[in-house]
Amino acid sequence: MSRVLVVDDERKMRRILQIVLEGMSLESMPAETAEEALDLFGSHKFDLVVTDLKLPGMDAIELLRRIRELDPDVPVIVLTAYGTVETAVQAMKLGAFDFVLKPFAVENLEILIRRALEMSGMKRENVALREQAAAAPALENLVGSSPAMRAVYELIRQVAPTRSTVLITGETGTGKELVARALHNLSPRSDKVFVALNCAAIPGELLESELFGHVRGAFTGAQGERMGKFELANGATLFLDEIGDLAYPLQAKLLRVLQEGLIERIGSNKRIEVDVRVVSSTNRDLAAAIQGGRFREDLYYRLNVFEIHLPPLRDRREDVGEIARFFLERFGRELGKAPLRLGEDACELLRSYDWPGNVRELQNLMERTAVLVKGHDVDRDLVRMLLPGAPGADPDAAAAASEPASLELEPAIEELERRLILRALGASDDNKAHAARLLGISERTLWYKLKRYAL
Repeated sequence: MSRVLVVDDERKMRRILQIVLEGMSLESMPAETAEEALDLFGSHKFDLVVTDLKLPGMDAIELLRRIRELDPDVPVIVLTAYGTVETAVQAMKLGAFDFVLKPFAVENLEILIRRALEMSGMKRENVALREQAAAAPALENLVGSSPAMRAVYELIRQVAPTRSTVLITGETGTGKELVARALHNLSPRSDKVFVALNCAAIPGELLESELFGHVRGAFTGAQGERMGKFELANGATLFLDEIGDLAYPLQAKLLRVLQEGLIERIGSNKRIEVDVRVVSSTNRDLAAAIQGGRFREDLYYRLNVFEIHLPPLRDRREDVGEIARFFLERFGRELGKAPLRLGEDACELLRSYDWPGNVRELQNLMERTAVLVKGHDVDRDLVRMLLPGAPGADPDAAAAASEPASLELEPAIEELERRLILRALGASDDNKAHAARLLGISERTLWYKLKRYAL
């Protein structure tokens, strides 16, 4: 609700103006003097000021000048029974929105108030858009305008300029690395390299070397010196993905580095000072891991100065259509196709699906859709074919869609094989080795068939 500051030394007039504003469903706060108005203006946010010109002590012209210093964009409507052309010109030069003579028609004043609030809203919206545009390079791949995602964007903007560690939580495929990159890109360290390390993808015996580096001869196979990720990220940001998979003995060493800002390469006694902002992520329940003795509580609190939680896609279904169109446009452009359009009926089917693989699964689906769509329009039938597990699909229509186009055996078998491959890819999050196991074929055979069917 918009809030209006009403300034008039006559109690009756203040009450009349407040009644008018209440009738317009607007909140108002009264002030008897300009000095009282300035106190209120300094402690509250107002969308409009309506003030009498003739006030005891400081007059409205000086009040207008002071308000402009505090907020150059808030509109001010000046009311007076002593209006002159000179006074009107002076008020307008100082930025008054308009000048109204008493007595006034309530209808005309309401029209003027609405216009002033519309202008105020447009100015504030333009400021917000400029701020969003400034952050766009960092947030461009984070898609979704649901309340949950808007809260994530706001937290990113607030936390990014600090040195604090951040723990990003959420299910697999929700976009945790994109948030980490956004934090880096909006930070004072954005001119330095962003270093990422997946703690779950590297064997435990090699992970320490990846983090801290090693000297020649430190262990079998250490043929030369190696710089670790902490040194590479010196002065920048280090993203530790899947921190919940970090081996327990290594957790103590990471904690010491976070506390002291010093590292030692494996096989060396030399201590190296590093200035690294650590951002980590996990899809695990670290509180449960702490209770089970698998994760250090002191390390958890070091990593989790700020937590940013990414909700699963099933909890923000209103974003599904926006995300799907974003990826469809990207993949269509990469394939050199004319702009692809996602029909609303197809969107409804996508929203009805639970997306166990979250945004990554939707991304993979849109990539396959962009490859297979004929023409420019993606309809419900194509989405149903690629996402047969989506609830809400018409069973009769799905059965009809599964019928081969002809009675010839070879094309029908090929079509069925192609569909099974697509289903296996979707179920395995596009992991070819996993998909091959689901299909009961070798990975080499799968690659051959992907090439054959242009998938």
